[in-house]
Amino acid sequence: MSLDFVILHEDIKVVVQAKTVIQEWLNQVGLELKPEKTKIAHTLEEYKGSQPGFDFLGFTIRQWKIKSTKQGFKTLIKPSSKSIKTHYRKLAEICDSHKNAPVEALIAKLNPVIKGWANYFSTQVSKVIFKKLDSLLWKRLGRWASRRHPNKSAKWVKKKYFPNVKVTRNWVLNDGEYMLNQHSDVPIIRHIKVKGNKSPYDGDWTYWSNRIGKYPGVRKEVTTLLKRQRNKCASCGLTFRPTDLMEVDHIKPRSEGGDNKYKNKQLLHRHCHDTKTAF
Repeated sequence: MSLDFVILHEDIKVVVQAKTVIQEWLNQVGLELKPEKTKIAHTLEEYKGSQPGFDFLGFTIRQWKIKSTKQGFKTLIKPSSKSIKTHYRKLAEICDSHKNAPVEALIAKLNPVIKGWANYFSTQVSKVIFKKLDSLLWKRLGRWASRRHPNKSAKWVKKKYFPNVKVTRNWVLNDGEYMLNQHSDVPIIRHIKVKGNKSPYDGDWTYWSNRIGKYPGVRKEVTTLLKRQRNKCASCGLTFRPTDLMEVDHIKPRSEGGDNKYKNKQLLHRHCHDTKTAF
């Protein structure tokens, strides 16, 4: 079992002490901190030869000295180099495994990978990285298309695989019907701090349903059901937290003649949904 977590404190002595306490507690349950995954770092200054900042859950968190700000620094959270390389390697593998496949088959494989990755990183400083990945993938797809027709001109290849669809959609892989997603199509939506001392359990379901509904990737359908159910699961009755996994359930299953209207829908925790559908 692997569990990732971060402890933040302004005093290095407290951080070092916390590491000792955590290791002692883990020893009691037969676990340990992995040396290769355990790191003490400063977000602004070098610490014992290590560069400022740290990686966590695919992001690099680091502060930069800036004279123009009141604090004298600015915190930036970006996709980590490892995340970027892993993602591009995945895209490259898909291209390589579809050398002779129809264009729509390649697009069908690439699109969910691109959209899923971009959505995950869309709450932080990712705009420049999104454009860089689009450029890298475009170059690779250009080579992919050219190798399929070694005796054709670049103009012919462009017309076949990258036909103009819109003014803003020049040089994007498509076959006239299916079009490749772009990382840069996903808007950057900054994380909004929780207001004051708000809590998911304070009964202000309007605030929390609106907040959850603004998260990237959350459908309007989910937002509507959150408001209708006052931010509570229709099965267990517990309040949804921002980190909970939620699923839309058809009260009367479609397989039994239930329709797809809102009156036949409810929002459940994923585990509550699994329990319901298991019987």
